[in-house]
Formats: sequence, C-alpha cells, structure tokens
Amino acid sequence: MGRFDGRDGPLTVRYEPASVKDLLVEMKDTAELLIDLSYSAVLHGSPTIAHEVVELEHRMDVLQMRARMSLMLAARSPDEAETLAPVLGVVGAADKISDAAGDIAKIVTEEIGLPDAMRGALTEGVETLVRGTVSPGSAYAGRTLKDIDLESKTGVRVIAIRRDDDWILNPGPTTRIEAGDATLLRGPETGVSDVHPTLTGDPFDPDEPPEPAIDDLERAVDSILLMKNLSELAVDLAYGSVLFDNETLAEEVSNLEIEVDALQSRFEAWTLRAAREADDPVSLRGLIHLGVATEEISDAALEITEGVMRDIGVHPVVEMAVQESDEIITRTVIAEGSDLDGTRIADGIPATDISTSVIAIRRPDEGWLVGHDIDTTLRAGDAVISKGTRTSAEEFEALAA
Repeated sequence: MGRFDGRDGPLTVRYEPASVKDLLVEMKDTAELLIDLSYSAVLHGSPTIAHEVVELEHRMDVLQMRARMSLMLAARSPDEAETLAPVLGVVGAADKISDAAGDIAKIVTEEIGLPDAMRGALTEGVETLVRGTVSPGSAYAGRTLKDIDLESKTGVRVIAIRRDDDWILNPGPTTRIEAGDATLLRGPETGVSDVHPTLTGDPFDPDEPPEPAIDDLERAVDSILLMKNLSELAVDLAYGSVLFDNETLAEEVSNLEIEVDALQSRFEAWTLRAAREADDPVSLRGLIHLGVATEEISDAALEITEGVMRDIGVHPVVEMAVQESDEIITRTVIAEGSDLDGTRIADGIPATDISTSVIAIRRPDEGWLVGHDIDTTLRAGDAVISKGTRTSAEEFEALAA
C-alpha cells in the first residue's frame, strides 16, 4: 500500500503486527507534541522547529495507517465493530490534528509570515521552545535526564528527542541523551539560555520581540492565544474522556469547542479591523491562517469524544491502555466550604500535600482560566480540570467535596 506524503516519493506502509493500544498512545503523544511544536515554530519564527513538525506529520501518517489496518483485523463480530467504531474516529481525528498542525507550520515553511508586532505579543504568553542538536563534546552527552536533572536546576524540560528517524516522546528520568540527538527544550528563557550552549556548543541568542503597535491587532492576538490554549486543553480532555470513558470530560470538550468557535468570530472581527490600520494588510494573512487551523484542532477534539457522548462503550484495547496508565485527568467541582475553597494555587499545583496539577479552571462568572502560569485562588463553584495519579485524584476529590 502506497501513498504520496510530500517527500521525494511515495511512502509505502505495510501491515506489521502492532498493539492497537500502543498505537493509540503513540498517536495521542504525537498529536499533542505536534500542536506544541507547530505553535512554537510560528511564535518564534523557527524554520528548524517547523521542520520537526513536518517530520512528525509524516510519522503520524504512518501511525494512523497502521492503526486502521490493526482495527480492521481486530473486528471479528458486529459487537466488536460497534465498540471499535469510536476508536476509528479517534484515529481519524488525530490525523486531522496532524494536518492542522502542519498547516500552522506552513506559516513558517512557506514564508506566509505574521506581523512582527503580533509575534512579539504572542511570545510573551508562552515559554521558550528551542531545538538543539547534542554536540559530541557536550557535558550532557551519554547521561540520563535524571543524572543531568535539568528541570529542577534550570526549569528547562526535554519534551522530545529525535534520534535519526526515531522519536522518543515524553522522555523520562532513565532516558539517555546521546551525541547527535535532536532535542526539543521548553522552559523559561533564562534557563534555556544556560542549557542551550552546554547542550549544543552554540550560543543562544533570542531576538528581541517588537512592541505591538495596533490596538485591534493586540485584541486579535489575545483571542488567538486563548484559542490556542483552549484547543490544546480540548485535545487533552478528549483523549482523557476516551481513555477513561468519562462523559463529564467529554462534555467539557463540547463546552471548549463552543468557546473556541465564539473566539474565532471575535478574532476575525479584530483582524479585519486591524487590516485598516496595517501598513501591509497582506501581512495579516498568516494570522488568519493560524486562526482557521486552531479552530480545526478544537473540532477534531470534539470528534474524538463522539463514542463517549453516544455511550457506545470502551473497547478492551482502550481499557488495557487505561489500566497501564497511572496518570489520569479528572474534572472536580469545588464545593462551598470545602477544604479547597479559598486554596491558592501557584504554577498549577494546589497548596496541599497531594501530587495533583491543575491544568485549567472553568469559573462560572469568568469562563476558562488556562495556561502554564495559572495563579489564582480556588472558589466554590470552580470546575477544576486536574492531572495526577489515581490516588491523588481521589484525595483531591475528597478535599473538594
């Protein structure tokens, strides 16, 4: 079976025995990394990160084709076909997310471009992400991430590694960095400026972002940044709803998709108004491109939840994936007078002794609070989306009740 993938020739994908569960987990991790990298490529104007998006998009094409083959062979009865149908939808939605991420990266690879003022405003709301190749003389080469201990010392995380044509997603403490590895680093700019030279042997010299000059453009930027955060959250919750057969999480994905649609309308209005004042209105084309692709990601997230919302049930291969997952996503409403009512969170971590991270809050009178820098005080009525171990999730639920 062959298909053209945009490289020098057709990509041949043949059936290989593979666990559907493992393929689904890999597709989930790849989709989330694709979103992360594509936005970072645009926000930092980085052709090297955009290239990694293209490489990952090719990888996703292979994964989704192999997953479809395995799912077709797994359906041996009408009942199994019924429970596998939503899984097939998950595979298709992951491919749509991959395509949308590729479209975002095209803003860089095809030099569609963004207004400089817009990029300057956007980069203030995100951590720095850079790609660096490990030099043979690096002090990190040949050592594990636990031994290097980057995150606790510098705040910088290695979010992925490409070794030749193989990817290591979600590298852990025992992952060893080797010379020649293409590593993706995320963290505060001060930390990255320390780590990058040690890792690559090259200095880290970020560009100074220009100041936004058009008020309506600033409003468009605020809208697209919130759309980005909400779409990323929607994908995270959508996979969580499927893995844990959780209709509550699926409903939150629907709420997020409605919010992103509303933001899309406002974003288009601000962009059109900004065009009146821009020296070169054509320079806003990349901004429109970004908005369309972002909205497509939230639509794909909603497709992932279809089986859960229709109460079709979870196929055993998904149940197996859940059983092996120690980290889960939950939605918890803070009750009046509970132990968490009035608790301050900083950096997404509740001020308690349990290992649960708050990744988003939906507040009745304010809407969604989301991002890597959530810093607020929990209130009664807050719907808290958190990630943590099963044990900590149960403790968090008890504190909130």
